[in-house]
Amino acid sequence: MSGSEQARAATGNVWRIVAAREIVVKLRDRNFVISTVVTIVAIIASLAVSGFLSSRPDKVDVAITGSDTSVVLDTANSLAASEDTTFTARPVTDRAEVERLVREDEVDVGLVPAEPTGWQLIGKTAEDDQATTYITAAAQQLALQRNAAAAGVSLEELSQGATVTYDLLDKGSIDPGLAKMVAFVFAFLFYLASILFGMSIAQSVVEEKQNRIVEILASAMPLRQLLIGKVAGNAALAFGQLVLFVGAGLAGLAVTGKGAQLGQVAGAAGWFIVFFLVGFLALASLWAVAGSLATRSEDLQSTATPLSMLIMIVLFAGIFLTGTARVIASYVPIMSIVAMPGRLADGTAAWWEPFIALALMAVATYGIVVVAEKIYRRSLMQTQGRLTMRQALALED
Repeated sequence: MSGSEQARAATGNVWRIVAAREIVVKLRDRNFVISTVVTIVAIIASLAVSGFLSSRPDKVDVAITGSDTSVVLDTANSLAASEDTTFTARPVTDRAEVERLVREDEVDVGLVPAEPTGWQLIGKTAEDDQATTYITAAAQQLALQRNAAAAGVSLEELSQGATVTYDLLDKGSIDPGLAKMVAFVFAFLFYLASILFGMSIAQSVVEEKQNRIVEILASAMPLRQLLIGKVAGNAALAFGQLVLFVGAGLAGLAVTGKGAQLGQVAGAAGWFIVFFLVGFLALASLWAVAGSLATRSEDLQSTATPLSMLIMIVLFAGIFLTGTARVIASYVPIMSIVAMPGRLADGTAAWWEPFIALALMAVATYGIVVVAEKIYRRSLMQTQGRLTMRQALALED
């Protein structure tokens, strides 16, 4: 290899030095490290608290009176044992006392005999769903046993033909509430990483431009290599941070008893990381452009406004879009970062759809990076004042 070829090869690898510097500077930033650790702890803590609250037994205080009422309540406790629901009896002398306790909120519900139909639940302003479900089932079970004994047949013979089974058509689907939470988390993580690392790129560019450091860098390396290094370094950091956040979330789901749905959530989370990594290359390039168009830190608010609005639109689209609009958004580059993984999480996307959406994202990213690189090179050395994208494109290389 000749000396000129070696020089070109060395120059072509300069971006790695820039990327390494971006990573080292960020990892030495105490605020960045602390915020990352705090976010991981917050994710684990929120899932732990959610799991604790959902696993707490639901206690229902019941004022009872009359013979056999306690038997009904004992049977209800047996039926509700698998759901961690407990009915606590509070025996009183008559119906009037039951109504008083319910009216004064000393108990949740009352249970009294209602001859000859069976039993009556007494509430204050609304029905208690747990009491309605389990106490009604308990009363029916006891009535069947007594009627079977009176007819001289067994309970099994009396209830023959009454078995109901449940067949799930979409056994792989996850709980709708969990799917919505996962979609919200994807949208929030996209917003957090895009703003955190994107603004870091823009501020780094404008500070180098304002302090004239970029002129020294431009004499030592091609500006294209400088841009590639900044984008690659911050993309690697964003990828690493997202992997930590997603890993913490999946671990929390496993610990809180959501292991049965972990596979589908993990698959959607993996796609989210891939989509984000590809899309962030475009976003990072645009953030670098926002920094290159500014000449002072004060200008950054203006030059970065369109990009900030785009990120907000993607955030709200990921949270609020439904139906056909959500399907369309899952194929629109940048929006698909959150929309497609969200659809994968709730099982509404076919296996082939993310591949098409990712291909569209890759094509769009390539086009954005090419245009952004041109604007970045043409505007970075201009220090006379803030530029627009049109003005930067009109400049000569």
